[in-house]
Amino acid sequence: MFPEQLLLHKRARVVALLQNKCKQTPKKRGDAEFLLSLVSENRFILTALYELCWHVIQGNLKVDVAASLLADVMELRDDMPSILADVFCILDIETGCLEEKHKRDHFTQLVGACLICVPDGMLKERLDPETLESLGLIKQAQQFNQKIVYECRSDQDEFFIPLIKSYMCEHQTLCHMLGFKFKFHQEPNGETPSSLYHIAAALLQHNLIALEDLYVHLLPLDSSIVEEHKRAILEAKQIARKLTMVLVPSEKTEDKEKEKEKEEEKNEKPPDNQKLGLLEALLRIGDWQHAQSIMDQMPAFYATSHKDIAIALCQLLHLIVEPLYRRAAVPKGAKGRLMMPLWNKQAPRPAESFDDLSRDVFTMLCYLGPHLSHDPILFAKIVRLGKSFMKEYQSESRQDTKDKMDSLLSCFLSIADQVLLPSLSLMECNACMSEELWGFFKLFPYQHRYRLYGQWKNETYGNHPLLVKIKAQTVDRAKYIMKRLTKENVKPSGRQIGKLSHSNPTILFDYILSQIQWYDNLITPVVDSLKYLTSLNYDVLAYCIIEALANPEKEKMKHDDTTISSWLQSLASLCGAVFRKYPIELAGLLQYVTNQLKAGKSFDLLILKEVVQKMAGIEITDEMTVEQLEAMTGGEQLKAEGGYFGQIRNTKKSSQRLKDALLDHELALPLCLLMAQQRNGVVFSEGGEKHLKLVGKLYDQCHDTLVQFGGFLASNLSTEDYIKRVPSVDVLCNQFHTPHDAAFFLSRPMYAHQILSKYDELKKAEKGNRQQQKVHKYIAACEQIMAPVHEAVVSLHLPRVWDDLRPQFYATFWSLTMYDLAVPHNAYDREVNKLKMQIKAIDENTEMPLNKKKKEKERCTALQDKLQEEEKKQLEHVQRVLHRLKLEKDNWLLAKSTKNETITKFLQLCIFPRCVFSAIDAVYCARFVELVHQQKTPNFCTLLCYDRVFSDIIYTVASCTENESRRYGRFLCCMLETVTRWHSDRAIYEKECGNYPGFLTIFRASGFDGGNKADQLDYENFRHVVHKWHYKLTKASVHCLETGEYTHIRNILIVLTKILPWYPKVLNLGQALECRVHKICQEEKEKRPDLYALAMGYSGQLKGRKVHMVPENEFHQKEQPVRSATPGTLQNGPGNTGKPAAAASAGKAEEGAVEDSGSKEKDDKEKTTKEKKEKKEKNPGSTPEAKAGGKDKQKEEKPTDSKEKTPKADKDKRKDDKKEEKSKIDGKSAEKEWSKERDVSNDSKTKEGSKVEKNAGAGSMKSLVPRSEGAESERGETHHPNHSTVLPKSKEKDDEKKESDKSRDRSKEREKKEDRKDRKRVSGSVPDHFSHLQHGRLKSPKRRKDENGMSSSKHSKSASPSESPHSNDKDNSKRSKSTSKDKSDLAKPEKTSGGKKVCDCVLFYLYNLHRSYLGLRCQTNP
Repeated sequence: MFPEQLLLHKRARVVALLQNKCKQTPKKRGDAEFLLSLVSENRFILTALYELCWHVIQGNLKVDVAASLLADVMELRDDMPSILADVFCILDIETGCLEEKHKRDHFTQLVGACLICVPDGMLKERLDPETLESLGLIKQAQQFNQKIVYECRSDQDEFFIPLIKSYMCEHQTLCHMLGFKFKFHQEPNGETPSSLYHIAAALLQHNLIALEDLYVHLLPLDSSIVEEHKRAILEAKQIARKLTMVLVPSEKTEDKEKEKEKEEEKNEKPPDNQKLGLLEALLRIGDWQHAQSIMDQMPAFYATSHKDIAIALCQLLHLIVEPLYRRAAVPKGAKGRLMMPLWNKQAPRPAESFDDLSRDVFTMLCYLGPHLSHDPILFAKIVRLGKSFMKEYQSESRQDTKDKMDSLLSCFLSIADQVLLPSLSLMECNACMSEELWGFFKLFPYQHRYRLYGQWKNETYGNHPLLVKIKAQTVDRAKYIMKRLTKENVKPSGRQIGKLSHSNPTILFDYILSQIQWYDNLITPVVDSLKYLTSLNYDVLAYCIIEALANPEKEKMKHDDTTISSWLQSLASLCGAVFRKYPIELAGLLQYVTNQLKAGKSFDLLILKEVVQKMAGIEITDEMTVEQLEAMTGGEQLKAEGGYFGQIRNTKKSSQRLKDALLDHELALPLCLLMAQQRNGVVFSEGGEKHLKLVGKLYDQCHDTLVQFGGFLASNLSTEDYIKRVPSVDVLCNQFHTPHDAAFFLSRPMYAHQILSKYDELKKAEKGNRQQQKVHKYIAACEQIMAPVHEAVVSLHLPRVWDDLRPQFYATFWSLTMYDLAVPHNAYDREVNKLKMQIKAIDENTEMPLNKKKKEKERCTALQDKLQEEEKKQLEHVQRVLHRLKLEKDNWLLAKSTKNETITKFLQLCIFPRCVFSAIDAVYCARFVELVHQQKTPNFCTLLCYDRVFSDIIYTVASCTENESRRYGRFLCCMLETVTRWHSDRAIYEKECGNYPGFLTIFRASGFDGGNKADQLDYENFRHVVHKWHYKLTKASVHCLETGEYTHIRNILIVLTKILPWYPKVLNLGQALECRVHKICQEEKEKRPDLYALAMGYSGQLKGRKVHMVPENEFHQKEQPVRSATPGTLQNGPGNTGKPAAAASAGKAEEGAVEDSGSKEKDDKEKTTKEKKEKKEKNPGSTPEAKAGGKDKQKEEKPTDSKEKTPKADKDKRKDDKKEEKSKIDGKSAEKEWSKERDVSNDSKTKEGSKVEKNAGAGSMKSLVPRSEGAESERGETHHPNHSTVLPKSKEKDDEKKESDKSRDRSKEREKKEDRKDRKRVSGSVPDHFSHLQHGRLKSPKRRKDENGMSSSKHSKSASPSESPHSNDKDNSKRSKSTSKDKSDLAKPEKTSGGKKVCDCVLFYLYNLHRSYLGLRCQTNP
């Protein structure tokens, strides 16, 4: 068979098979295989399909059968639809030429039946438009004829663009054609095809048309877009306002209906925005320049607020940053999906380095704004690129390269501000992105981060409609959560807070903090609920807290201007709790407090106080119990176990974080110095117009925080860190102007560290285990370390100070602590016993699991071992220190001036500044005085020191703040405890005081302290002195209570409460106090409730102590009165100032001896004239003010003479009630009179300033203890024969004379001998209240008063007993008149109690002296 015949045969067989297939399925397998073999030959398939279709057209085959067969054939090959479409194309042309209409109809029916086999697009490409119209594939054949062929194949840019460039020479023509096409689709409900957008974008990218020409053809208008944007912002604000409004239920239903209507309107299909469609197409093909031009015509972020635009721009950014991201930012182990770059040559170039980012990427991100939230993957890529850049920036060492990178750094900061944080707000609960962002942000300093958070919180949410809505929704949700937050549902509420905080932490925390400021009981549940926050959220929380603290619109004082606002206290408590529990960076908060101190504002120190207390476990309180205070004198472990109210455990990590923050940002020393300086700033700068009560509180807060903060540094910083940061004491005082007490407080740990380090070094150098060798090495270490300190302290005071105190003594006092002086064995035993009890309780607890039992027992045992080891260590240390002090004591005090001067400087420069520094320092000062006494320190008069402390406390108390009063009271309590112990038993007194130089009654300037037994104060006289001290305390207390001044009353009540265990001990003194305190309770109940509460508290405790009080004759031995007429006047107290009559008779006996020895005194006068002149020049007591002070002193003391010596004393006792009523009126008049005198004195203050400076250590003007020269002059002048003229000329006087003559005869000879001994002694200084101790026994009170009356006006002119001038008659008469006048004044009933009529000069000088004692410069009126 020939080939032609074979082809025809095959064709015939295919047609037959197809025809048979149309009728029935081929049964022979060979036929099917033959058909499959022919499928591969396209020409046979094409012919076969054509023949099949032609049979249908001819009517030989049914349409549905042919369609079924064609559908089966379509599955044989992938290109079968295209082949069939070609067949339809040929048949379309052929049938179109035929005249038989039925054939055309058959063809149309066949094509319609095959639409499921052939896609519409293929048919549209190959069939005639009229055929397509008849098939329903197009609407109008005429319209379809105008379609650009390129639009059908928009993916073939490479083919059509060159073609158009070749044939289209007029760009305007092409632009008009596109404009006409866009115009056609602008009908209502019209939709512009994406292919048209693509063509326009491609033509724009290849510059075949201009954007300006095409833009005018697009809808909507720009003005409409602006209006739509404004409308969206307005709607968002309305929604936000509604969420914050409180609505009535009826209004709520109406609003819901309106919202439904609006939602329905929005659901209607909006008109097509052709500008956005073109913009999306431009972004898809990578034409950034034209896309940017279109976006510039619209409001900010309007275009990217549409999701399609945002996603298209994100996709373009993906392609650009992909190479750089793969090179520099892919985390280890991450693979990710590779993205193919754009083939378009006109598209932006991919970024290969960080510099390339500034070309397009940063600009695109700024246009994208918060809508980067649509693509979290791109968000993470940008953040990781920023993290990588920051690491590279920080590792760069070359400055020129770093300068170039600064511009990129600012770009990344801008992106973080404008893009990353706003985008995070729109992401719903994406904790991963929050942590990713923190990885980037933590590389910035906190200043940059806080600036970003501030912008995010205060500005970002107002720039975008979406963010306005998000803010309102966040606040609404936060309200919902906070209303239901309690201690019981912390966990579920915490999870809700965590979810909300991942996206919008600033808004959430702002609301939470506002609630905490109102309700402080929310602090604990809020802190517990914050455990689900991310690291970024914690950092934002720190910023929000600082912003809330710095809010200028909130007052930090309450309306009464006397207390700190509660909102500030609540935030401070929150700070302490949050920063301790969670790992939040502290630098910003610490710098804020530092800046506030620089600005002279101390309110925010409350924050630092709370943070240190919570994070380091260091409490500052003056309300410590005795047990706690005892524990605080031990080691660190004992302090932690027994020294604080709350057992704050697990502070190791938090205290380490606080220490690192302080050291990393160099804030430790600046904070200390600023707090030390701000103490005085509170008074002079900050407290100008503030209430005195508030100033005191701020001062205490500043001081307490300094003590707390210094304690933290001392216990947490290593020796090297501490020494490196804290300068020497002279630098602190002279360069930084730090007060001396604060300077030594900061330097003290440094000296202790250095001494121990040096001691360890010496021990290692010479190995010796003997205790003696260790002590010598310790002393050597102390000498090496403290020698420079001894030289440094010389510059702190004037040279004359060191005439009495050695710098070594001064430095030793300020460098030691209670840890160095004594071991609190009781405290250690108490805590060890507690631990033993805990172990016992654990063993007895049957419910506790065994493994927990084991852990708890191990913990308790370990603590017990630590405490015992610590006690042993401290004991060895104290022994070394005491040995060192024993060797040093002989060189502590020089003998260049009187002991009076020495004690004055010791109190002024050492005791008083430190005893009010802290509670432990108060105890330390009392114990140090006792230690100096026990060491038998030469030239130290213990008796004079205690007398100075107890004699007059008015001015010290008046100068104190509230907390200082507590410390001062604690100091007095410890001093009274020692005195009471000596007073309680003769054996104790003889053992601890009997043969000690501190109890010598001779106060001379030599360094010799030895003396016979007669020079020592015996036990009974010591008891008399102690009674006098108690009396002085009572007198001062009553005076303060009667002043009416808030500060005086509050402070003395605090002091009295503190010293209550040891005072009052005498019944009548206690009754006087009780009466006065009861009056305070009545007066202040309505006026000043805080004073009323203090007075009531003290009154109750005082009544409870009454059972421990004793009558005066049991407290000290009293001589029996001579006259029985005045038994009721023997009690001695401020309310009843009479002295025992027997003492007066003893005084007369002494006076007789004095008169006999007067002639010898006269003979000695000439020998001492020269010495008198020298003394006169040096004696500051000769000033007129001093004389006036002496007279005033006389007047002040005379009311205490002997009211019982006059008949009116009994009447006075019977008229106590009337006197009490009159005392208030007379007190007021006395105050007015005194205030006038004070004004005159203040006028001469500046003139007498230099004199006051000189009188700091001596003279009766500055304390109730007069100068020693004055005391000696008393001794001299009392020997005058005419001394008896000062006695009253009444009948009582004559009777007393008779009694005194008898006693004079009995003791005349003995007195002469002792007087001769006294005249041979070197002249010294004896205060007035020690002059009665000359012969080992007390003089009578009357004699002492008379001596004061004779000599107080001229005592400053006499330097020794032998210098007493022989008075002429005129002088005698003057003295007689003045004395008799004073006596007559005493005969009148006393209308004022407690020293109301104290002279102005005495007050002025005493006040200034005690102010200098304390080192305080506050200008408080006494």
